[in-house]
Amino acid sequence: MMAAPHHRIHAIRYARHDRVAAENFIAGATSPDDHASPMPLDYYVWAIERDGMAPVLVDTGFGAEAAARRGRTLIRPVTEGLQAIGIDPATIEDVVITHLHYDHAGGLADFPNARFHVQDDEMAFATGRSMLHKAIRAPFDVAPVQEMVGHVFGDRVVFHDGDEELAPGIVLRSLPGHTAGLQGVEVSTARGPVLLASDVAHLYANLVRETPFPIVVDVPAYLDAHRRLLELVPGLDHIIPGHDPLVLTAFPAGSAPDVSRVDLPPLQPIGDLV
Repeated sequence: MMAAPHHRIHAIRYARHDRVAAENFIAGATSPDDHASPMPLDYYVWAIERDGMAPVLVDTGFGAEAAARRGRTLIRPVTEGLQAIGIDPATIEDVVITHLHYDHAGGLADFPNARFHVQDDEMAFATGRSMLHKAIRAPFDVAPVQEMVGHVFGDRVVFHDGDEELAPGIVLRSLPGHTAGLQGVEVSTARGPVLLASDVAHLYANLVRETPFPIVVDVPAYLDAHRRLLELVPGLDHIIPGHDPLVLTAFPAGSAPDVSRVDLPPLQPIGDLV
């Protein structure tokens, strides 16, 4: 049996949102000590570099219009972040969309030569009756969802049903809860498997406290997904959450500002930092 290849993973920060701890946990889950403590969110995409093959991108981020409308600070466009590490967006052939929230699927048009990989359940969720509820559809922007439907008709969407291998050393993992069809990406690296968890957990603190982020459609499924994360990889150091500033500071710096190399071990154990 051939060994899985070792890939490199760049976590690229493109935006930021200042907020307090009480906003990052389901109601009542913060103590009086940290209720009002600063706990900002960072926004990332992840580029998987493969020897001799086109890179795979995980998520597309959002642009200036969505940042202004939603009160987020755009650090730089995702395309510029990719170019800063030597990746031409036009060379990307495969983009994994972990879920269809605005901050993960808002830049589809920036990748004109890519196929988009989406879970069946996520597409059905984002285009179905659940979107009749304002509270559920709030994190979605209608334009990217409509754009993805258009890409279905343009033969640019690849649907997946649960766990599936995308390519050697890259496995999609079904981890619903935050949305109905969220998927993470397990990547083979020199230090073992690294699971790009996206919003299975916004922060390491969501995992450690076993407490959901407030945007969640199925709390039991969300918590089950946390357990599954820890079953799939050796430990916390091998999980990369969707929005934690620790990802940028705890892992070795990449080849450009606002980039970290999460295929490399953290500078100290994540458990010591949370």
